[in-house]
Amino acid sequence: MTPLKATEIYGNWATLLLPLNTDDSINYSQLEEEIDTLIGFKVDGIYSNGTAGEFYNQTEEEFDLINALLAKKCNAAGMPFQIGASHMSPEISLQRVQRARSLKPSAIQVILPDWFVPTIEEIIVFLKVMAKAADPIGLILYNPPHAKKKLSPADFLDILQAGVPLAGCKVAGGDVQWYQDMQELPVPFSVFIPGHHLATGISRGAHGAYSNVACLNPAFAQKWYNDIHIGDKTAFELETRIQRFMNECIVPYITDQGYANQAVDKFMAAVGGWTPISPRLRWPYRWIPEEDVPAIRKKCKEILPEVFN
Repeated sequence: MTPLKATEIYGNWATLLLPLNTDDSINYSQLEEEIDTLIGFKVDGIYSNGTAGEFYNQTEEEFDLINALLAKKCNAAGMPFQIGASHMSPEISLQRVQRARSLKPSAIQVILPDWFVPTIEEIIVFLKVMAKAADPIGLILYNPPHAKKKLSPADFLDILQAGVPLAGCKVAGGDVQWYQDMQELPVPFSVFIPGHHLATGISRGAHGAYSNVACLNPAFAQKWYNDIHIGDKTAFELETRIQRFMNECIVPYITDQGYANQAVDKFMAAVGGWTPISPRLRWPYRWIPEEDVPAIRKKCKEILPEVFN
């Protein structure tokens, strides 16, 4: 694929969920089917090795196999794709970026070093090295709410003014002032927010989502983004119901039962029923039992029947 400029990175991007066998090995046949399904849904893009791709729990051989398969299929289909080269170790992440570049992705994602909170000066040094290794492919910073260093608009301003050629970010979003500050950054910069805030976020200047809603059903998430893009006012009513479903049915698994974010992402895919991938996670993380799927699916059909149309 041709590398995407910041202004070309927008829309509904679906994550590549990691399919696992009962012995914790990767089910590559299911992975191929998943990629083919996402391409068939005509999402705006696919990205690998986000949280639900369990990037933190892969060998380097597995990392290479997963992304080679994604690149082969997406390049053949003309589907934009990003490779998550993230790792808790900056050195391993750098090596992943160097290998990912040869697969010709549309962009490459990284996280900040994770063992000790980096200063803004260390972040700038880190991102400059990563961007140089990725060049000519754009670099996206994945800075989720649970990151040890959560960047503010002022931090992004410092990073860009320091000459880091960062193409975009994946962040939690914020209030009206946060969106205004992000819009005032001095260079084209792609801002992606959580999928369940997409209508409001785009109305305030965001460009898209590396979408948790796409975990529930990528085709549903894509139609919703398309409606937002053309200004369909019903998109905001749908956002209200999406957030209701999340708050009533999904968030309690995190807040009350202590499941990790990747557990609920994979569980939502099982609820949506668009893929045969199970909710299983690699050890030591717990996954939500498949026995919970029917009750949550019933509730989802009541709140969001569009997911199953």
